[in-house]
Order: sequence, then structure tokens, then C-alpha cells
Amino acid sequence: MSLSILDYGAGNLKSIINVLEYLNYKYKIITSTSEINNSKILLLPGVGHFGQLMNHFSASNLIEPLKDYIQSDKPFLGICLGMQILFESSEEAPGEKGLCIFPGKVVKFTKGKVPQIGWNRISITPGNKILTEDYFYFVNSYCVKTDNKEIIAATTDYYDTFVSAVEKKNLLAMQFHPEKSGKAGLKVIKRWLEHVN
Repeated sequence: MSLSILDYGAGNLKSIINVLEYLNYKYKIITSTSEINNSKILLLPGVGHFGQLMNHFSASNLIEPLKDYIQSDKPFLGICLGMQILFESSEEAPGEKGLCIFPGKVVKFTKGKVPQIGWNRISITPGNKILTEDYFYFVNSYCVKTDNKEIIAATTDYYDTFVSAVEKKNLLAMQFHPEKSGKAGLKVIKRWLEHVN
């Protein structure tokens, strides 16, 4: 089954494409409402600014199709900013709404070097079959805060504990970059693809 990668002009497509080609997995790059509606598996890479991304989605009339797709429980993989926009708001763009799929907000780190750049370990929640307790590559100044413990798949410590992955049914979203995380990241993407197929 082919995977659709939603291209909004700022995502790190090359690294994702390299992983999919290594796994011999078919993919297509999409940009439109009709392509979202017709997708069987959707991946949203994340590099950029929360407000700029939501403004792009709004101008392109992609917000409702994207929300409808995610809420239909079709397979969805979100990476970095692709995880953050699933929540209600972000301190990076005050007044700008996220997709509001989950309750919670995105807040800026207040301790340590910002952004966090480099390898950090994730701690997974009980019963998680996709993620592994390993080191993954992070590049983030902001992190998710949510009281909905049912969706938390992993947490990470960076002077404080923050949510580094969420999941619900066929949805998995990560603050870290699995496509830049070597063997550990490759394993996560492979497991997720096998899980949703």
C-alpha cells in the first residue's frame, strides 16, 4: 500500500524519502485536499513554524480535510511539528489555533540550551508495541503539554519531563525525528508501517 507524504514546502522530505526507499516502501508526495481524501496512509513531516504551517493549511483549505482524515482513524504519522499541530495552541504562535485533535498546548523550553539539539532517550508507556526505549534525534525549542494520559506514548527528560510521542489507534506522532535517528528510528517507522498494513 502506498504512503502519502503531505508536502507543505518546509518539511524535511529527503530524509523521509530515503528511509522509505531503504524499506522498499512506495510513496507519493501530495499537496491537495483531494489527495488527502484519497490517502490510505498519511505522513506529515515537521520542520518549520507552528503559525506559518497553520496559515498555509488555512490558505490552502487543508485544515478540515486533514482533521477529517485524522479523526477517521486512518493511519497517520506525524513528526516534530507534525505532532505539535495536533494540539490546541502553541506559544510559538499565540492566538493561532492548532488542529485541536487532542487537548493540550505546545510550550517553550524554559531551562537548558534552547533549542534542544541532539540525541535523547525516550521512556515508553506500558503496552506500547511500536516505540523502543532508545536514543532518538531531537531538534526542538517547544514541547507538548497535555493532561490526556491515554494518548501519551513516550516521555523524555530535558531539564523537565515532556511528552515526546502520542498515539491513538492508527495515529502515531513523535517530537523526535525517526528519519534522522539511525537504526532506532528505522525500526520505529518499519514497525508502524507493519502495524497499519
